Amino acid sequence: MGNCGAQLNEGAKFCPSCGAPTGDAQQQAYQQPQQAYQQPQQGYQQAAYATAETDAQQNKVMGILAYLSWLVLVPLLAAKNSPFARFLANQGLALAIVEIAWWILSAILTVIAGASYSLGLMAVITIVSWILSIAFLAFSIIGIVHAAKCEMKPLPLIGGIKILK
Repeated sequence: MGNCGAQLNEGAKFCPSCGAPTGDAQQQAYQQPQQAYQQPQQGYQQAAYATAETDAQQNKVMGILAYLSWLVLVPLLAAKNSPFARFLANQGLALAIVEIAWWILSAILTVIAGASYSLGLMAVITIVSWILSIAFLAFSIIGIVHAAKCEMKPLPLIGGIKILK
């Protein structure tokens, strides 16, 4: 029975009296736009993933260079349009800035300790410098491993620092 009360033939998609779609036609009319909407979206996501994967593969060496101190400038200049290289360059630049800040601070503290003849302060500065040097090396190795695996993972502790857009 249709919307208007008229009898429908078996398999009819539309009411012969009022033209209203039957249950099967309504279901098809609903599914087709849904499928049409989902297919391009899935295609776009797959294309974006393939593009990101290709970008990472093409710029793997740039990502590795980003964690080698001053060589962070190479990916900044040579692969500035690559999201993968820019992310890893940001990580490498943050690491380099933290290292430089520590060098400056330790130099100032060493001068102060030397001027005050404080061997205890000199010993503490030396021990902290060794520990931080090992930590900086470990961060570089972690970053290089992530770059070699084409992963965009932030470094521990300093990974949240955003310098580049």
